[in-house]
Amino acid sequence: MNFQNSILLASVLLSMIGVSCNTQEIKTNDKKPNVIIILADDAGYADFGFMGCSDLETPNIDRLAKDGIIFTDAHVSATVCSPSRAGLLTGRYQQRFGHECNIPPHDLGMDTTEVSIASAMKQQGYQTACFGKWHLGKQEEYHPNQRGFDEFFGFLEGSRSYFPNKKYDEPGNPHEIQHNGEHVDFTGYLTDVLGDKAIEYIDKQKDNPFFIYLSFNAVHTPMQATKEDLKRYDGHARQDLAAMTWAMDRAIGKLVNKLKKEKIYENTLIFFLSDNGGAHSNQSSCLPLKGWKGNKFEGGHRVPFVMSWPQELKGGQKYHSLTSALDIYATAYELAGGKESPGKKLDGTNLIPFVKGENKKAPHEQLFWRKGGMAATREGDWKLIRLDNYGCRLYNVSNDLGETKDLQNEEKFQMNKMKQSLENWESNLMNPLWTEDKYWNEVTFEIHKALMENRTSTVHSPADLDKKKYK
Repeated sequence: MNFQNSILLASVLLSMIGVSCNTQEIKTNDKKPNVIIILADDAGYADFGFMGCSDLETPNIDRLAKDGIIFTDAHVSATVCSPSRAGLLTGRYQQRFGHECNIPPHDLGMDTTEVSIASAMKQQGYQTACFGKWHLGKQEEYHPNQRGFDEFFGFLEGSRSYFPNKKYDEPGNPHEIQHNGEHVDFTGYLTDVLGDKAIEYIDKQKDNPFFIYLSFNAVHTPMQATKEDLKRYDGHARQDLAAMTWAMDRAIGKLVNKLKKEKIYENTLIFFLSDNGGAHSNQSSCLPLKGWKGNKFEGGHRVPFVMSWPQELKGGQKYHSLTSALDIYATAYELAGGKESPGKKLDGTNLIPFVKGENKKAPHEQLFWRKGGMAATREGDWKLIRLDNYGCRLYNVSNDLGETKDLQNEEKFQMNKMKQSLENWESNLMNPLWTEDKYWNEVTFEIHKALMENRTSTVHSPADLDKKKYK
């Protein structure tokens, strides 16, 4: 009897005793999970219903959080947009490859020797797409299509108008909307457009494992919303933000509904988070945290963070240990079938064993931040902030979430231990390939100094500085 006849006979015998040989069912059950990263821009820690917000409406994001796990002590690797995204998409501290600050106007971008999460997922057979804000370089070698994304619809710079705009929408302008490198005109409101494009992609790839990076520019300035959404919040104290948040929530709701319609929601791993803390300029709130975008207090880097995978993870949970956006890469790559790192050593870790209770430790014993002369580290509940040419502060965020009581004199051992840990981490970093504008660097310094002294900062932009001393 040849091999084929043996298989046929075995199938007949199994069917006679009631055992199913439905290969399609086996294939479906074994299908790799789809992976979607939904990234908000400059969203406040406290500005979603699942985080306790009562004046902004986020019903769809809240439902996603209810279906998943809320990480209450989750952080991004930078307090401003570009380096935060570089960390997320490489799974490595971006300071390791010199991407410490926001990309300057000249032609630089994310190190091309770093293997992006998109490239890693492609190696595992995934279709890959990026929709929205890039902010990791505008030259060809840094373009999303050169960094592992099969599909790109969005813009390359850090911000732009939410509506068609003659200032931006010219071929070759880094703020233009483009599709795979080609200029495209769009109509409507950009937040809705980006959500719709992601849905179109799901429709095309629903039978294949796919990876989507949906990178909204909402709720980054400029503060723009549709007339209809603004009317909904007429008289609201934070009208613009409320309308913009509502639009983003609407887009996310439509995307989730599409996944459910195609019966692939249960096996789709979705991450939702903000790229950094809420900005001082966009009506956002980071309370009860101290600080905001751009500084090393918790409000600058602790973010709302949700992970949902209904097929494998029980919803309605909260996870309280130290977690990082760096973990997204490792989690997605291992679930896709990858082993260890596809390139250089990752700084993140696969979160699944931790949230399932298989690993009782915290995903991270320590996390680190640095931009220019400002640096910080967390070790469990301890937080150290260091400001060059000024000094340090030590806080315990479990007892003092608002980071108001400096404990460095009472806890000298802990202080010295964390200072040494920070210096050890820095010893493995390269010098920044670029730095911030001198005026913004001074703004950031003055804000840190004020917050470390527990006073209100009077400086929020270069316009607030006495620029004469720089001449």
